[in-house]
Amino acid sequence: MDNDTSSQTAQNDLQVLRTSSLTGALERELEHLILTGELKPGERLNEIQLSARFGTSRGPLREATRTLEAKGLVDAIRNRGVFVRSISPEEALEIYDIRAALFGLAGRLLTDMITDAMLIKLNEFLDQMDEIAQQRDFDRYYPVNLQFHDFLIRSTNNKTLAREYKSLVNKLHLCRARGLVQAGGLAVSNHEHREMVDALASGNRERAQEAFFRHVERSKQRFTTTLAK
Repeated sequence: MDNDTSSQTAQNDLQVLRTSSLTGALERELEHLILTGELKPGERLNEIQLSARFGTSRGPLREATRTLEAKGLVDAIRNRGVFVRSISPEEALEIYDIRAALFGLAGRLLTDMITDAMLIKLNEFLDQMDEIAQQRDFDRYYPVNLQFHDFLIRSTNNKTLAREYKSLVNKLHLCRARGLVQAGGLAVSNHEHREMVDALASGNRERAQEAFFRHVERSKQRFTTTLAK
């Protein structure tokens, strides 16, 4: 290979890397906008506005939306465009059922892995959420609640479980009903969290699996209550 060919190959590889990095960054930014509700379910992703906002061409933006479609966060409709996905109540209830099974498995796996350091970290989360719950501040409680659950899932060291669980949770974000506030309060949710951590500390795998499963089942019941209202 002569120098000119080698140089051209290196430039092409660098361009691929730059495009890949840009696409990944755009994907994360769009996912954030969707999961925080800035881009709402059913809303069309305006390529011109988003390109201007992020200072990029439409190519990487389209690559990013294709990845988000694979994650189930957007729908691409031919001749119409890309829209933030809307989750029906029926689909949400099905997702809750699958999430409960996966979360129960996480509790079972964690029982054999729990350490004093992990329990200290979990109790710090619980204390923080108790303090926020007393103020009935959903906007502060919600992200800490997500961090708590994310810590539990990541601590299983099961990448497949973590990937599938995150996908389910992301889809439930698309129908963000504030069931914690409307149907019993933040304190009730955090009481269930304490049951889960106590079960882990007991070393009883069946008890932990049941506590984790029951927490999601109760979340489903709270969600169902909001639908009735």
